[in-house]
Formats: sequence, structure tokens, C-alpha cells
Amino acid sequence: MPQSWAQTGSASPTGTSTEFKRGEPVTLNFANAEIDAVARAMATLTGRQVVVDPRVKGTMNLSTERAVSPAAAYNLFLATLRLQGFTVVEAAGLDKVVPEADAKLQSGAVSAGAVSTSNNHIVTQIFKLNFENANNLVPVLRPLISPNNTINVNPGNNSLVITDYADNLQRMARIIAAMDVSNATDVEVIKLQHAIASDLAPLVLRLIESGSSAGAAPGQGQTDASFKTTLVAEPRSNSLILRAANPARVAQVKSLVEKLDTASTQSNGASGNIYVVYLKNADATKLASTLRAAMAGDARSTTNPIGTLGTPSAPVTLGGAPGLNQTTTGGQIQADPATNSLIITAPEPQYRQLRAVIDKLDARRAQVFVESLIAEVDANQAAQFGIQWQTGLGSAGNGTVGVIGTNFGTGGNNIINLATQGASGTLTPPTGLNLGAANLTNGVYVLGFLANFLESTGSGNILSTPNLLTLDNEEAKIVIGQNVPFVTGQYSNTSASAGGVVNPFQTIERKDVGLTLRVKPQISENGTVKLAIFQEVSSVDATSVNSSTGLITNKRSIESNVLVDDGAIVVLGGLLQDEYAGNKSKVPGLGDIPFFGNLFKSESRSRKKTNLMVFLRPVVVRNAADSDALAQGRYDLMRNNQINAQPVPSSTMPINESAVLPATKPR
Repeated sequence: MPQSWAQTGSASPTGTSTEFKRGEPVTLNFANAEIDAVARAMATLTGRQVVVDPRVKGTMNLSTERAVSPAAAYNLFLATLRLQGFTVVEAAGLDKVVPEADAKLQSGAVSAGAVSTSNNHIVTQIFKLNFENANNLVPVLRPLISPNNTINVNPGNNSLVITDYADNLQRMARIIAAMDVSNATDVEVIKLQHAIASDLAPLVLRLIESGSSAGAAPGQGQTDASFKTTLVAEPRSNSLILRAANPARVAQVKSLVEKLDTASTQSNGASGNIYVVYLKNADATKLASTLRAAMAGDARSTTNPIGTLGTPSAPVTLGGAPGLNQTTTGGQIQADPATNSLIITAPEPQYRQLRAVIDKLDARRAQVFVESLIAEVDANQAAQFGIQWQTGLGSAGNGTVGVIGTNFGTGGNNIINLATQGASGTLTPPTGLNLGAANLTNGVYVLGFLANFLESTGSGNILSTPNLLTLDNEEAKIVIGQNVPFVTGQYSNTSASAGGVVNPFQTIERKDVGLTLRVKPQISENGTVKLAIFQEVSSVDATSVNSSTGLITNKRSIESNVLVDDGAIVVLGGLLQDEYAGNKSKVPGLGDIPFFGNLFKSESRSRKKTNLMVFLRPVVVRNAADSDALAQGRYDLMRNNQINAQPVPSSTMPINESAVLPATKPR
């Protein structure tokens, strides 16, 4: 049967826990009871673990006219606490009675799905929005939430995080569901009769966007970027393609377009209308020539060569509207290089045709970054061995003296020249190991024996990487080298008036010696790049410096047309050369004797291997982002090289740093 649980002031309950049967209906009658005492009674009634925060002070009145279930009694307790500024937070099976202002800081329940049905508990709910911008709903929902609770926005996933009582969150959920709907309209196509679509689209869009910042159109509440007004010009049909956030914005755009799409007040006669078109990428002078040629060709193709009674008919107006009695072949096109613009004098229908062509030709041109790699590897080997000797026969005096010995010029100077010119220093022995014996005759050393041994190796590895960036279909050239003078002629004359002074005169021609790269790319629609290439690597032969016959240049050049995929590497050509040379001088018969024959011969051998290859890699740069990334990479590479090439700090030297490129700021 129903039991009664009553408390007055700070008295204890009328019944004890042993007399109370949990789960049976009870009648509540608390008058001015302490909150912590009522909380203990509710813990006994429901079997919950209830803890009261020390800051929760005061009394409460809680009574029922008839018996209620323990769950209903506990819910009445929560509602009474809520009216007095307190609440219960559930955490780890424990109900904590805390001030309402601190409830949002406690570890209560968090849900991202359906809202909890526990009406008087404070919970945290996450609402994910699909259409509406979360920032737009904050001013709407903030007044509906109690001052002690919070509402926050997560812009990353467009969601709301609300901490409040569960019953109020249920109301929030219904409001959010009613407002989070898609208001974007379908795509509208607005056909123009008089205005030019490419001219009208940016004007209307600028007016609409500026108006929305001052005050939104009726019914417009969304500011999400995905539902901004989109207006695109379609030049082929001279139409505007519109997609707006709501029907009110669509009506506003249509009304504005209708007012602007009016016929020109000027006459559509032969004089035509004058229009100025500012170009963004194309060159006005070149484009004007192209359009004039196209108009002339179109005029010839549309002229009927045979008229009535066999006479040529009058020219037909290009792009003229049906029913217009036009006798002109079209308008005039002039270029203004100062502003890079076109001045077009033409009837309005023809101007629309020209404008469609201009919009296609005045597009951003792609660029091509060409990386050229010239790799050259040389390996040289040389060896020589020779023995020469000389001795005299007979007695000294004024008689005849005989000479016997060997004299070879292979691999170095011969022994006779060294003996006669070595003492004066006009001739030096060959490179390598030289063993000799000389006789002192009349105070002069005479070379009588010379042995020469030499083995040399040499290698070279040259890698040149000239880079070049140019526009599509535009030739570019880079030269890295020196301007070297070459003597082309010389003569001298003797001036009689100057006392026979000789006046020498030379004619000199200067030429570039170094690395030259000239390229003209052409990008196709499928992404391949056609390249017209000329590449040359030249250098001055070191052995020809100070030569009486003039300078000798080494030259390697390639001129070709290739087709390469974007970013692929292609080999243009090269040279694989393996050269061997051998020379032997010996005394017949004696030089063939095993072992001892080496005393009567001189031999040299050399081998030279050259591997030269030229590679090419084009990269298409289609937009500003690709260009910035390419330039930033090269810029950082040079800057890091400069940082690593700083001089070693020295206290005795006043200069301890070199120039470094400044760090770039992100765009």
C-alpha cells in the first residue's frame, strides 16, 4: 500500500529504512526541509548514490497530493532543485547535486545523436548541420538557453555544441531541424537579347554581393560559401547561368538583368557602335590583326559571287541580324597598346560574335619550364717508355770524330736537342721520370744517355643544367659563357711622315663561347609538348691559347624537334667516343731482341673515352599556383646554398658574412 514520507524543518522522516519497502508508491510531504536531507531521502527512495556539493545550501518544499512512483518522486526533486538554481549531474553512477552555473563544467553525459529523454538533467548535445551555417543559428538559439549554460560553434564541421537541460535540448532539436534545410535554388538560364553575357555577369555579381553585405534580401539567411550567388557567362548562346541561395535572390538577379539587358540608344546603321574591350592576357596588337584577318575571310566567304543578271552582289554584313538592310562588311578593329585594349566599331550582333572569339583567345596562356641536362664523362690514359743514348768514337783534336747511338722523338724531345739546347734552358725534358748521364767536355755537360718513363690518367665529369621558362609558342634563349675575341685579320704599314714608325693593325670579331639554349615549345591538348630546340656547348681549347695561328674552340651542338610528355625526360642525342693511339720508334733488328731490345726503342700509347649525352625535361606550368611552387623551390635551393657557403667566422677578419637572399613570405 502507498506509504507517506514527510519531513518538517530538520526533523527525520517518520518512517525508517527498515519499514520502507523500495519500489512502492509514496506520498511526499517536505516542508522547509534541508536540501541535503531531502537528497538523502531520495537516495533511499530510488537506490541512487546522491552526493550534495557543500555549496548547495537552503531548504525546499516538496509535496504530492497522491502517491507517486519513486521515479516520479525523483523527477519532482530535480524540478524543484532546478527552480532554486541547483541541478543534478550524473557521472560514473553518482548523482552530484551542484549549483547550476557549475554543472556545465562537470563530466555529464555527451550525445551526438538523439536527445536524451531525461528532462531535468543537464547534458551536452552536439548538433551537426547539413545546410545552414552554424554561426547563423547562434543568435537565434542563445536567448532560448538558460544564462548558466552554453552554446558553441565548431566551424570545422559546421556543428553546434549546446549544454543545457534535456527537455530544453529537445526543443532546440526541433528548432534546428526546422531551420537546417536546403534553400538553394535550381540552375536558372537567363538568355540575353542585347547585352553581352561576359560583360554583364561580373557587373551583376558585383552589385548583388555588395548589396548582400549591407542588407540581406528577404528570406536570405544563409551565408555559407556553397550557397553564394553564382553567375556564369555562357558566350556561345549569350546567356547567364544562375544559381542562388533562395528564390528571393533569383528574383533580384532577374530583375536587375532585365533592366540592364536593353537595346542601345545608338543607331544600328553603317556607323555601328564603339566598344572598348580590355584584354587580360593577349597582346592587343597581335589580336587585332588576327581578328581583322578573320573578319576579312568571313566577309569573302559570305559574299555571293554571282548576283542577279550575272553581276556580283553587294557584300553581306557579318553577324547582321535578320531583316536589317546592311551593306557594310563589318566593323573596324583597332588596338591601343598603351592600355592593351581593343577598340571595336561594329553593329551589336557582330560585336557579340567578336566578343565570344576574344574571350576564347584572351585566356591565360600556359608556360613551359624546360630543364636541360648535359652530362659529359671523360677518361684519358697515356703511357710511354723510351731509351736514347749517344757516344763519340775516335780521338780528340782536329780530326774526324764518330758518333754512335739512338735518337727518338716519340714521347718527348730527342737527345740531340736536349744536349744542345738543354743547357741554355730553351728546351726541357719530357714529362715523367727521366734518367740521364752527361759528360763534362770543355766545361759543358753533354748528354750521353736518357731514359724516359711516363704513365698518366685523367678523368672529367661535367654536368650542366640550364633551365628556361617561356610562354607557350614563344621562343626563348639563354646564353651562359664568355664573349671571346678572335683575330680575323691583321696588317701593318710604315708611316714615312712619322720617321718610318710601323703601325700594326688587327681586325677582331667577338663570339659567344659557352652554353647556349634556344627553345620554342608548343603545348597540345593531350598534354604533350612539341619542342623546337637548339643547344650548343662550346669552349676554348687550352692548348691554342697564345698560339700564332689563333684560338681553337671545341663545339657541341644539337638542333632538333621533339615531342615529349609533360614532365617526362627525353634524350636528344650525344656522343660515345673511344679513341686509341700508339706510336713506336726502334732500331731495326736490335729493337726486336727480347728484353735488351728496349734499349733501342721508344714507345707511347694513349686512350681517350668520351661519353656525352643531352637530356631534356619539359614541365607545363598552367596556373599561378604551379608557377609559385616552381619558383619557390628554386629560390629556396639558392638561398640554402648561400647559407651553407658562409665564410668561417674569424676574429681577425672584419668580414664574416656574405649576402643571402631574403626569406619569402607565404602568399
